[in-house]
Amino acid sequence: MNFMILSENYLKYLVDKYGKMSNKEVWDEILIEQKVTYALAMAGKFYLIENVPARVNLETGEQFFLPKVVDRLQQIVWNQQQPIRTVTLPVYEYTN
Repeated sequence: MNFMILSENYLKYLVDKYGKMSNKEVWDEILIEQKVTYALAMAGKFYLIENVPARVNLETGEQFFLPKVVDRLQQIVWNQQQPIRTVTLPVYEYTN
């Protein structure tokens, strides 16, 4: 599988110039660099880390992180770094 990493502006330029093409016509997967919110559940607690650099699959939304970013995410949670704010999270049960 081939990957191509594009900025959002360059991707818009390509779509404007060539129109929307299927992934198989040009490349297997388009990734754009974005800041995302990372959610983690650990030991019965939930953590949100904002503005995490990621490469995001344009078609599926799947997020990819560099190893150094994953290391930093673990440090933030494991070292109990002081959060910038706290949010209340509703919990729902799935039923048919």
